Amino acid sequence: MIELYTWPTPNGHKVHIMLEETGLPYRVHPVDIGNGDQFKPEFLWISPNNRIPAIVDSEGPSGETARNSASMPLFESGAILVYLASKSGRFLPENPRHRWSTLQWLMFQMGSIGPMLGQAHHFLSYAPEKISYAINRYTNEANRLYGVLDRRLGESEFVACAEYTIADIAIMPWLRSNKKQGVNMAQYPNVKRWFDAINERPAVKRGLAVLADVKRPPPDDPKWRENLFGATQYQRR
Repeated sequence: MIELYTWPTPNGHKVHIMLEETGLPYRVHPVDIGNGDQFKPEFLWISPNNRIPAIVDSEGPSGETARNSASMPLFESGAILVYLASKSGRFLPENPRHRWSTLQWLMFQMGSIGPMLGQAHHFLSYAPEKISYAINRYTNEANRLYGVLDRRLGESEFVACAEYTIADIAIMPWLRSNKKQGVNMAQYPNVKRWFDAINERPAVKRGLAVLADVKRPPPDDPKWRENLFGATQYQRR
C-alpha cells in the first residue's frame, strides 16, 4: 500500500493521476498547506523540504512486504513519478531513445514549467502589490514555455514521444490555471488539442477529483497567506 501525503495542487495532481493510471493501491492523507500541516515533524520526516506530495511505500521498491524490506519514503513529485513508473512498469518507455526523451521533458516540467508558471500565477493573483516588472517577466516566460510545448506537440501526439508518459502526466496539471498565468490557451492550438485529450482520460478525471471537495480559505486569509508566503516557511527546522 502506498501512503500518499498530498493536497490538490498541480504537483499533488501529478501523483494522483499517476496512481490512478497505474492502478497501484494507495491511501490519501491530506496535508493542508494553508493550515501549516507541511511543517509538522511527522511530515518533515517524509518530506524534509516541507513540500507536497510525498509518499511512503510500505512494500518498498522491490514490491516486498514491509516484513522483508523497509518502507520507502519519497518526496519530490518528479522522483515519485519515476518511482511509480518503475514499480508499475508503465509510462516510462523501455526504448532508450523514448525513455531519455521522457526524462528530458519531465526535467523540463520540474525546472521550467512548474517554477515559472507558479511565479506568473503568484504575481498575478497573490502578490500583495502589483509589480509590473515581475508580472511582465513571468507572464512573458509562461507564454514562451507554452510556445515551446506548442511547437513540440505540433511534431508529436504526446510530449516525449508517440505514447503517453510521465512527462504528459507531469506537465498537464500545471496548465489548468492558464488564465491565471497570463496565457490564452487558444493561441496554442497544439497544446489545447493535447490538453483536452488528456483531460478526457478516465484516470485523469479520477486523479483530479482527489481532495477536490476540501474547503480552502479565501486568498486574503492571514493564516493561509502566512503559511504559504510568510516568514513561517523560512524558519529553520
